[in-house]
Amino acid sequence: MSTVNTVTEQLTRAGQVIEHDSFAIIDREAGPHFYTAEQWPIVRRMIHANADFDFNGLTRFHPDAVRAGRELLLNARAQGGAHIVADVEMICVGLSAPRLAHFGVQTHQFISDEDVIEQAKAEDSTRAVQAMRKAQRLGLIDGQIVAIGNAPTALIELVRMIREEGARPALVIGMPVGFVSAAESKALLMEVKEVPWIAIQGRKGGSTLVVAALHALLALAEQHADTIMPGFTHLQVAQPVTFGHHLLAYVEMLSRDAGRLADTRRRINRLPLGAAALAGTTFPIDREHVARTLGFDGVCENSLDAVSDRDFAIEFCADASLLMMHLSRFSEELVNWMSPRVGFIDLSDRYCTGSSIMPQKKNPDVPELVRGKTGRVYGHLMALLTLMKGQPLAYNKDNQEDKEPLFDTVDTLVATLRLFADMTTGIQVRAERMRQAAAEGFSTATDLADYLVKRGLPFRDAHELVAQAVREASDAGVDLAGLGRERLKALSPLVGDDVLETLTLEGSVNARNHIGGTAPAQVRAAIARHRARLASA
Repeated sequence: MSTVNTVTEQLTRAGQVIEHDSFAIIDREAGPHFYTAEQWPIVRRMIHANADFDFNGLTRFHPDAVRAGRELLLNARAQGGAHIVADVEMICVGLSAPRLAHFGVQTHQFISDEDVIEQAKAEDSTRAVQAMRKAQRLGLIDGQIVAIGNAPTALIELVRMIREEGARPALVIGMPVGFVSAAESKALLMEVKEVPWIAIQGRKGGSTLVVAALHALLALAEQHADTIMPGFTHLQVAQPVTFGHHLLAYVEMLSRDAGRLADTRRRINRLPLGAAALAGTTFPIDREHVARTLGFDGVCENSLDAVSDRDFAIEFCADASLLMMHLSRFSEELVNWMSPRVGFIDLSDRYCTGSSIMPQKKNPDVPELVRGKTGRVYGHLMALLTLMKGQPLAYNKDNQEDKEPLFDTVDTLVATLRLFADMTTGIQVRAERMRQAAAEGFSTATDLADYLVKRGLPFRDAHELVAQAVREASDAGVDLAGLGRERLKALSPLVGDDVLETLTLEGSVNARNHIGGTAPAQVRAAIARHRARLASA
């Protein structure tokens, strides 16, 4: 995975080499760990900052911690800025001002304020406690990051505010250091379920760790909403898109799959009991009462239909087939992206195996198995359709064959979804390789044509002119921008001094700033909409 980030990277080449070499050593010597692909960079940076491998194991994450931190930072500017409240000035000083400014983030610490000191004296409490209370009064706790790297009493007070006053920070980084209450304060934090947190078990901690964790979060936030990759048609490089936009296509597919399953349940959740073997029963029964008791939405209203049809199983298997088809498509892309020839991603080792013969290989086993399991589910659907197609309207022994296809489909689908949910957290993106590929194949040619059309040239003429430009660039072995401003101007008097801005990858993706478009702002907005839908489901 490329560690180069446009803002969160070391500013000099020498600094980059040292940092990257340090990370490589840590990855090599850390040994096994239980962290996800998004958690490990945070732990790794903390080890890097302190030269202490104990943090591989001592660091603990709330399940939503990394997501919450990334979301806050990515949306900071759009929401008028974000805040980090620290317990000590060392954290604020240690954080890179340019990196914070890039995201629109401000830092605050109040432990040295005169009013905080006076209040602490008056109440016989610590300055750290009063500093947290002041931050709360100023509205800097709810929805923001609180970073505590020195004072256990600050963390204890924050936990009290969460539990008793309903305070809701977006993320708490709790790493106070010391012998008095340090371990206890972090243990209290790790019991909190309402608020995401990152914490260190035991007495170890400190401001340096907090700064390292925050810088790692900044790097993670920057990585993929703006990560440019090639968009393909006919497997040919067509236009640049963002990796986030590409993944959101699968979010849309899977959302429809979820809707189909929910709709199917509403339609088929009917009680068949009481239909007996064919015509109902002579005994006094209350089918509606039984349906309510067992959680059905109603009863099958025809006894013959209830005992003879299996369309409920067929419909579920049809929904499952569509869902597996989408997962198979995604698996195919993962396999292709992981191949050395493409090299867009790497998958966590726990989802791959080495070759039995060729020691250099790393095989994407899980995506390949998902592709194979898709055919298995398709087969169950065809088996059930074939089972039903020739039966007269009555119960027949054929229907004994409905169980295995249905139950195996359920087992396969549930196992596949669980694997996929975990596997996607282990995708490591090689952003630089994606960008290089996006720059191939003259992917901004359409942008040049659109540029000319906006300046009054009919599209058919713009199409021809850009084709000429592509031929010249191809012959010269450069991209369109490589032709230079003057040569592009010579192609048409409509070409202005701003033409090269149109031909950048960033300019191309940002120009499509509408709902459904690939601009990073639209990607983040789409993510927010999906999260809102999930929260209300």
